[in-house]
Amino acid sequence: MRKLIFALPALFLLASCGGSSNDNAKTTSEQTAAEQKGETLTLDTVGTKVDWKATHKGGLAPRWGKISVTSGTVSVNKDSLSGGEFTINLASLYVDPASVTEKDKKSTDLAGHLKSPDFFDVAKFPTAKFVITKVEPFTGAQPSSLLTDPNYLISGNLTLKDSTLNITFPSKVAIAGSDVTATAKFIIDRSAWGINYKAEGSPENWMISKDVEIGLTLKAKKN
Repeated sequence: MRKLIFALPALFLLASCGGSSNDNAKTTSEQTAAEQKGETLTLDTVGTKVDWKATHKGGLAPRWGKISVTSGTVSVNKDSLSGGEFTINLASLYVDPASVTEKDKKSTDLAGHLKSPDFFDVAKFPTAKFVITKVEPFTGAQPSSLLTDPNYLISGNLTLKDSTLNITFPSKVAIAGSDVTATAKFIIDRSAWGINYKAEGSPENWMISKDVEIGLTLKAKKN
C-alpha cells in the first residue's frame, strides 16, 4: 500500500520571519489545476494537520497552534508527484494555551479573534483550499534558507476567504518503496489575500507582521 506524507512544517505562520527574500513564495494570479495523473492517494485526515505560529511587531508575543484538514487527494505518477488538492477546516483553528502567557489573555479569545472578520471570517469562509497547478524539478533558481536540499518547485492555487492566488515554493520530495514524503517551508504576504488587520500597511496601527510562514503535514494512502 502506497502511503504519502506531505510535510510543510507550520501553516499560516503570521510572523516576522528571519529568512531571506528567497523564502518568499512567488505569487501570481490563479492558474489552471494540474491533471492528477497516476495513482491517487486519499488524505488520512486523522494523521494530517496544519501547524501555525504567529508573532506581533518585532517578533514579540509568539502564538502557535494547529488547524485540521478535512479532505484531499495527492497523485503520484511514475514515482513523481503530479498533482493534488486539499481543504483546510478553518473552523477547527486551535491556539495552544502555552503560547499565551499574558495573565489577562486567553487562548480561546485569540482563537475567536482569528476566526473573526478581522482575519479569516470563518462564519462566512469556513474553509481554505490549496490546489496544485504545477510540479517541476528544482533548479536552484529560487533557493531557500528555510529548506535543505529541495528537489521540486510546487505551484498551487491558495484560496483564503474570497481570494485565490497562485504560489510557487521549493519542496523536498522523496519516494521510497510505498512511502512518499515531501517537505517545504516558505513565506507569503497575508495582505495579498485581503487579511490586513494591524499589518505594516497602516503604520499607526501596525502590530502584527503581514509575513506568513506556511507549513503543513499531510498523510495519505492508496485505497
